[in-house]
Amino acid sequence: MRQAAHGPSLTRDELSASYAIIRHNVRTYRSDGVIAVVKGKPALDQALKNLEACQSPADRHEGWRYFFEKSDLKAGTDPAEATRLRQAQLEKRESEAQQESDHSVIPRSKSQE
Repeated sequence: MRQAAHGPSLTRDELSASYAIIRHNVRTYRSDGVIAVVKGKPALDQALKNLEACQSPADRHEGWRYFFEKSDLKAGTDPAEATRLRQAQLEKRESEAQQESDHSVIPRSKSQE
C-alpha cells in the first residue's frame, strides 16, 4: 500500500463510505445499538478516538466497547433510527440465511430410512 505523508493512503471507497459505530458489551454480548453514522474512514477514526477518550474506566471495565461496520445508512442518521434500520437488516439477512439452509438440506432417500 502506498504511504501518504500522514499515513497510508485511503481508497475512494474508504473516503466516501458510511460507517455505523455500535456500542456493545463484550461480557454480556448486549448491544446498546448504533451510536453514530459517519462518512469516511478519517471521520470514523476520529469518532472512535473521541468515544474511547470520553469513556470512563468503570464503563470500560464493565465490558463496553465500540466497533464499526460499513453501512448503507446516511451519515448523520439519528442513532435510534439507525439502530432500528440496522436491526431490520440483520433480521432480514438471518431469515434469508435460514431459508437457504432449509433449502440446502438433502432429502433422505428411501434406503436411508
